[in-house]
Amino acid sequence: MMTDIRIRKADGVWTVRAGGAVLAESKNALELSQGDYPAVIYFPRDDIAMAFLDETDHSSHCPHKGDASYFSIITKSQTLKNAAWSYENPKSDVARIKDHLAFYPSDTVAVEQI
Repeated sequence: MMTDIRIRKADGVWTVRAGGAVLAESKNALELSQGDYPAVIYFPRDDIAMAFLDETDHSSHCPHKGDASYFSIITKSQTLKNAAWSYENPKSDVARIKDHLAFYPSDTVAVEQI
């Protein structure tokens, strides 16, 4: 059974902040909705300060999206392990999220519309 996954351009400008730094700001973010899960914002890699991110050896598999690679966020004060992920070779149904990263919102990572 195929989960209902919808991808659309996210309205407005979205940012990611961690450790007092702006890691991403984009007018071209995508919003991915999957079933009853909260929507996830995917940021184009070109709009992310990739110098703050360090790819880890962690990975996961989604039957609908494919294999995810993970990144830690390196801030001045701490390293946030596996705080972002991307699908480097997503399945064709979700091909739009290729070259995009998503971030886990938390006490230390803010993903918000501005």
